[in-house]
Amino acid sequence: MRRAIGKLRGLGLFSVAVSLWAGGAEAQDFEVLRVASGLSQPVFLTAPPDDPERVFVVEQYTGAIRILRRETWSLDPTPFLTVPGVSQGFEQGLLGLAFHPDYATNGFFYVHLTDPDVRVRRYSVSADPDVADAASGTPVLSIPQPAANHNGGWIGFGADDYLYVASGDGGGSNDSGSGHTTATGNAQDLTANRLGKILRIDVDGDDFPADANENWAAPPDNPFVGVTGDDEIWVYGLRNPWRASFDRLTGDLYIGDVGQGACEEIDIQPAASAGGENYGWRLREGVIATPSGGVGGAAPPGAVNPFFDYSHGGAAVCSNPPAGFTGISVTGGYVYRGPATSLQGRYFFGDFGQGRLWSAVWDGSSPATFDGANYTSLVDHSLDPDFTPDVGSIGSISSFGEDADGNLYVLDRGDGEVFLLPEPGGPGQAGSLIAFVFALAYVRPRIARSRALGRGEDLRPSLSSGHDAAPLRDGYDRPPLR
Repeated sequence: MRRAIGKLRGLGLFSVAVSLWAGGAEAQDFEVLRVASGLSQPVFLTAPPDDPERVFVVEQYTGAIRILRRETWSLDPTPFLTVPGVSQGFEQGLLGLAFHPDYATNGFFYVHLTDPDVRVRRYSVSADPDVADAASGTPVLSIPQPAANHNGGWIGFGADDYLYVASGDGGGSNDSGSGHTTATGNAQDLTANRLGKILRIDVDGDDFPADANENWAAPPDNPFVGVTGDDEIWVYGLRNPWRASFDRLTGDLYIGDVGQGACEEIDIQPAASAGGENYGWRLREGVIATPSGGVGGAAPPGAVNPFFDYSHGGAAVCSNPPAGFTGISVTGGYVYRGPATSLQGRYFFGDFGQGRLWSAVWDGSSPATFDGANYTSLVDHSLDPDFTPDVGSIGSISSFGEDADGNLYVLDRGDGEVFLLPEPGGPGQAGSLIAFVFALAYVRPRIARSRALGRGEDLRPSLSSGHDAAPLRDGYDRPPLR
């Protein structure tokens, strides 16, 4: 055991079933390392395709994108870019970053920011590969934002080379009030409304040549092209999708959607999907009718439940996961595809408010049958000494990230730290493994699938508003990410 279990601060003890393998049970094939500190409110990490040397870290309020060198784990003193005009109130800021699939040749990358409206903007790298051209900012799209919270923030390219853009429902609580569609809320409104959605756009096209602020084209196979609904919508019925990701092996899309005051959820869209899924908000929160604000009701026709949800610990039990799996603000993560064989196929995610680190394995069942308990293994790593880093402790989990090789990182916004989770350990590094296991830890192999359009590829490269029962900061979504 490398560290005392109590090193993870603020997590507490809870009653769970514990299974203990000690001594020489099985060699541990990883360790967790702190690889950066001294950052200002880091909220995302990513890397350009095929760049083995660098990862790029997004700082929320400074608007800076910092370069972290993988060989030395050192931060460049000069930011790659400091994005101008970023608003800094509460959940606002610089929230997302994505590199174009052809970044090596065109030098394009994209940012998601608030000013305070949501903006997606394109920039270019300069002649210096470690410095962006600050004057190259080009608008891609914008989303009017009624309130300072529920901004979404994730952007990412799929294997189809289209850019996916996550947006929140506009903020406030219950998807209602000023700036929200009266009868349905924004998340269920499909017409002239980009809020509470994931959009899918072609950044290499332009359907709006006369509009300098809209520089994108709708992929022809988007689900609402040619029918009622906005052409750019890919999925809808989301409240505040805080971090999504593609499984780089299968192409499945995982979405962490922050709940209102009852249930946090993880949604899955299989790679073979043609889009158009409705995840239920504002009528549904997790697998239940939204219990607050008088907006809950039966699930809309065809709505998709989460594959996992968990409660805030109040009267609502959501899908009733095992004891101890409670929190207040989910942070979506990634399916692990790094070098540690013992963790392959596990989806890592966390809870920002409680600082908990979890993983689960989707059981492969059809989303049409999801009931919130569609996993074969659910593990709490928060008190596991094998997940205690060599330096520091993992607390306010604001995001996860991947480098170009598929290594997994976790970001602690409160302490400004980045952890490599995990780093392969040396041979014979055996130790105790304390895991909180609630179902058979068996990963069923599935055939790799792809959403790529005609490219023949099968690899995908890849805060709670209105806590009405126990409000946090006047009904905003998460405590200020401090």
